[in-house]
Amino acid sequence: MTTRTLALRPRELPDRLLSRGRLWVTTAEVAELLEVPPNEVPPIVARWRAKGLAFAPTRGAYVLIPPEFRSWGAVPASHFIDPMMRFLGHDYYVGYLSAAEVHGPAHQRPQVFQVVTSGRLRDRSFGRVQIEFTTSSDIGHRPTVERNTPTGTMLVSTPEVTVLDLVAAPDRGGGISNVATVIGELLESDTVDVSALARVSADYPLAVRQRTGWMLEFVAQLLDRVIDLSSLSASIAGTERTPLLPSAGRSGRADPRWNVIVNTDVELDL
Repeated sequence: MTTRTLALRPRELPDRLLSRGRLWVTTAEVAELLEVPPNEVPPIVARWRAKGLAFAPTRGAYVLIPPEFRSWGAVPASHFIDPMMRFLGHDYYVGYLSAAEVHGPAHQRPQVFQVVTSGRLRDRSFGRVQIEFTTSSDIGHRPTVERNTPTGTMLVSTPEVTVLDLVAAPDRGGGISNVATVIGELLESDTVDVSALARVSADYPLAVRQRTGWMLEFVAQLLDRVIDLSSLSASIAGTERTPLLPSAGRSGRADPRWNVIVNTDVELDL
């Protein structure tokens, strides 16, 4: 006598997958595992979501929530950002303050998880988790490093790209003084390779290179550290003057080496 194997019950699937270390699952995978048509999956997942067992970061895919994160209503973005971006088909890297936190001790934990991507994606939030997307067409030229997460891996901008991105968009780094503080932390931990930064900076506007050079020199002097910035300064020969903070006008002291108008006060909090 042959015994028929019963299909997995919908309410059993989240814990079954979590026990195997899986948080990310698509509509097609749920349908296959439960042996149901794909159009029956949304109401099943709706019941999971009502019980705080899962959330949907994008259409057609779901993240299961382990018991320790159910009070959040989500899991940390680092736990699912890589499968989500692969599912959406967009290049990406974790950037700005979120990358700085990965590379060393973060002075301030970022309030949002910052992602740079080739796609045009809206910011989104799930419970206590917020993801902020920045679109960049240059992402393919910028080096990244792969970092382990509790559920797999994710791509993170290198320390050098992180510095350049923060200088290019200080508002995404909590303001120019906070950016300087982050740079100081990276310099103190010998995380930044200035020669590598000079090479990567070729993909950034000249004004960003000038501001980055000034910031690195300014922070290094305050920390009484000696760094060789000759490779970076050589790349800005013949540039026009640029304000350190574009939104603050063009009134201020002109730095002769970097041709930067120091139009704002910069303070470190270290």
